[in-house]
Amino acid sequence: MEKKLRTKDKILQASIELFNQVGERQVTTNHIAAHLGISPGNLYYHFRNKEDIVRQIFKEYAKLLDTRIQPPSDQAEALDALACYLDAVFELMWRFHFFYANLPDILSRDPALQQDYLLVQQGVLARVTAVLQALKKSAVICIDDCDITDLAHTIKLVVTFWISYLKTQAPQQQIDKASVYQGVLQVLLLFKPYATEQAKPRISRLQQHYEALAN
Repeated sequence: MEKKLRTKDKILQASIELFNQVGERQVTTNHIAAHLGISPGNLYYHFRNKEDIVRQIFKEYAKLLDTRIQPPSDQAEALDALACYLDAVFELMWRFHFFYANLPDILSRDPALQQDYLLVQQGVLARVTAVLQALKKSAVICIDDCDITDLAHTIKLVVTFWISYLKTQAPQQQIDKASVYQGVLQVLLLFKPYATEQAKPRISRLQQHYEALAN
């Protein structure tokens, strides 16, 4: 049983690697099996088809969303919570950038995955909203309560489609860590118009930190 689990995990990791390298559309189950040096039959023992693999990868992605993007605790410093959110955004954008690069197409081919995705995104919106509320409560940002949900939606929008945007600008260019960090910078910029005077220097330091990583 342990061997089967190891093989299944290897298939998932190899799939993520290949999807990120050349795009999910270009990869078949035969490519994945050949990459691992196993027979297609061995792969089909664990996964029925490529759609099944993508669904399992999404479950892993959703699990990481659940653990890495958490509402800040009462004891947490609000700007630390923002930095943790931005770091989590980077990790997930980079680790699963094939998913972000071709999201509408992937979801259009699997209605069940589409529903799972929408459900997960409801939770993400709630967590981003909680981060914004904590930032307001700590006087890091000044924003009307009625605008918090809209700002959370905008942040989620930039995160979701940043890599797709990059692909439209330079279709042949490989996505690298620097370009993902540029997306994190775009997210951080959304906070600056709402920053309070006392928080602006610290947000600027955060911006400098991510600018160094983006360069």
